[in-house]
This record gives sequence, C-alpha cells and structure tokens, in this order.
Amino acid sequence: MAVLDTLFPHSAVTGDIAVRVVVSFLPDQSQPDQARWFWAYHIRIENHGGQEVQLLTRRWIITDGRGDRHAVEGEGVVGEQPVIAPGASYDYVSGCPLDTPTGSMEGSYRMVRADGAVFDAAIPHFQLIGPAVIP
Repeated sequence: MAVLDTLFPHSAVTGDIAVRVVVSFLPDQSQPDQARWFWAYHIRIENHGGQEVQLLTRRWIITDGRGDRHAVEGEGVVGEQPVIAPGASYDYVSGCPLDTPTGSMEGSYRMVRADGAVFDAAIPHFQLIGPAVIP
C-alpha cells in the first residue's frame, strides 16, 4: 500500500471501498491574469469487498480561496456509472476550475452493492493550490 499512498496521497475508506486522489495544477489551462486557475484530479475507487458495487451519483463540495462553498451533484462520473467487481478498481480523471488560486474539494459517491444495499463512500478532502501569485 505504500506505493499507492505515494501515487495517491489523499485517501478515504468507507467499509470495503477505498477512494484515492491525486491532484495536479494545470498551468497551461489556467489564466491567472483573468482570475482562472485549473486543476486535474485522478480518482481511483477500489472495491475490497466480496460483492460488486455500482457508483450511482456523486456529490462534491468545492470551496474556493475566499471560503465560498458550492455543491456539485449529478449522476455517475465522467458520463459513466461504473460497476466495480470485488478486488477491482475504477480510475477516472476530471478537472476543477476556480476563480481563486487556492481551494479544496471533498465529497461522496452514492453506491449500491449487488445485494441492493445503498451507501455513501467518502471522497477525501484535498487542497487545490496554484502557484504563488505575484502582483
């Protein structure tokens, strides 16, 4: 697990589901002079249980550098509602723009097990930090 902890420094475990995150600032998609900073985040969802699970919905809480919070909710992730077999994982990459050079994200995935049990798997809190802005 030490290698995964290095590759994905942010993690949360809910029951048999681990959610791991690594985030990167994207300077080529950011325009600080126009108050736009952009990050990509890579998520790995691991199923350590004995039943397959399906990701149904996502709920993000995004906080900008001023402390303003907004919730983003919707079906699936990147247009999919993946089914994750026991012992398997699902990876995806998405992005987040902000109008401040710092912020944070956290949230949860609504999931359902093969036996019909519905639960929320935590997405760990992680920081969005752009380069220092020099006036």
